[in-house]
Amino acid sequence: MNIALIAHDKKKQQMIELCQKYEDVLAKHTLYATGTTGLMIMGATKLNIIRMKSGPLGGDQQIGSMVADGKLDMIIFLRDPLTAQPHEPDVSALLRLSDVMCIPLATNEASANIMLEHLK
Repeated sequence: MNIALIAHDKKKQQMIELCQKYEDVLAKHTLYATGTTGLMIMGATKLNIIRMKSGPLGGDQQIGSMVADGKLDMIIFLRDPLTAQPHEPDVSALLRLSDVMCIPLATNEASANIMLEHLK
């Protein structure tokens, strides 16, 4: 499967811990991530990640393009709903596109755990 990993700044540590917990599961798949998130995950795990640009610099749009082209099977996007994001229109477009293309999308740790447990 092709899996995208995205995390807002205040959720990056949570994403790292999630990836550490499920490292054996994630290692069996092709992983994509926005720039900083991918760099941080690779620094804390042995996972190989194809990095896009940082979210505010177009990374969310790059992931969205992959969704539109049918190149992603799952997205884990740990969002920070309490902090305004400068690229919120890109975030909203990615969420909407995931729904249109029927791509499983976890937006919090609980839903991510369920999806990753299913992959075991």
